[in-house]
Amino acid sequence: MSKDIFAYLQNELDSLAKSNNLRKLPEVHHDNNRIIRNGNNMLNISSNDYLGLASDVLLRNRFLEECRDRDYLFTASSSRLLTGNYTVYDELEQHLVTLYGSESALVFNCGYHANTGILPAIADAATLVLADKLVHASIIDGLKLTDSKNIRFRHNNYEQLERLLAHNAHLYDRIIIVVESVYSMDGDLCDLLRIVALKKQYDNVLLYVDEAHGVGVFGQTGLGLAQECGCIKDVDFIVGTFGKALASTGAYVICRSVVREYLINKMRPLIFTTALPPVNIAWTKFIMENLYSFEDKRKHLRSLYENLIKAVKLKTGECNSQSQIIPFVAGESEKAVEMSVKLQKKGFYVLPVRPPTVPQGTSRLRFSLTASITKDEMDRLTEAINQL
Repeated sequence: MSKDIFAYLQNELDSLAKSNNLRKLPEVHHDNNRIIRNGNNMLNISSNDYLGLASDVLLRNRFLEECRDRDYLFTASSSRLLTGNYTVYDELEQHLVTLYGSESALVFNCGYHANTGILPAIADAATLVLADKLVHASIIDGLKLTDSKNIRFRHNNYEQLERLLAHNAHLYDRIIIVVESVYSMDGDLCDLLRIVALKKQYDNVLLYVDEAHGVGVFGQTGLGLAQECGCIKDVDFIVGTFGKALASTGAYVICRSVVREYLINKMRPLIFTTALPPVNIAWTKFIMENLYSFEDKRKHLRSLYENLIKAVKLKTGECNSQSQIIPFVAGESEKAVEMSVKLQKKGFYVLPVRPPTVPQGTSRLRFSLTASITKDEMDRLTEAINQL
């Protein structure tokens, strides 16, 4: 029987390879914002380090000079509910509360834990979840663990969302609308103010916004699209990650105090996971304390992605991106791989995105820009795209 299973697995892998959808862990070396692979030194255009903080040596040295001995620990050795809830955790969460002007905040090990833990904890059989069709895989996996009724509405189709709310509001104790601020494959934004307006028409509707790709990039001080739209207090669950623009690791939710206490008691990924090391939390706190000071980086990043969006539109005739994530849809996986290889030969580390991450026939290059990219480098990238 075991041989049959292994043969099945090999057949599946062979099938993926045949369709140009086989994934492998890349062997790469990092040199600041560059990737070295097979002797090829390339500008990294596939990183989520949107503000360019991960390779900022001066910033890192400042942190090391300020880091307290009590926080210089490389393991928490326990879950937060046992002995892993170090003082620096409380300090970070209180700082998040101050930044967002919220009642409460709770920190997790990663965004995947947040999205697979929060929804199953709060969405019971009396709950209807209305989630955008293109929400992240972690949210989809979280929905599969809930006892709730779940409906995925067409991407950014607020007319359908409005109809679903009108039809179902009286049938459930509560409805949770789940969206992302910045969608990770197309780089487009949700219309957050419109969603908030729909939510306010009902007493039993809650709003869950995943700001994974928005925090650090959008907002007057980098708190995300909800801050930029001026509606932080209208969002019941703001979920953010520290592992992208904020150059750290972990995730958080901004919520009411009663929600925080409930999650501490009911959220399985929080309860049953060893906490992040205090030194990581201290670094995150340091970044959050300095987030307001990165406005020049946000402005530079915006100028970069606005220029690249124009270039992709000129080349393909269409680009819906409104952010630092810019897709170049190739169609079939083979074509996306071919274009990726061409750009890598010209010194740009751009990766293809293929099914099942995106639907069949929409394989693409996914440009992910960072503030560490210079204008000259962007000009060379634009020229390389024009030659595809």
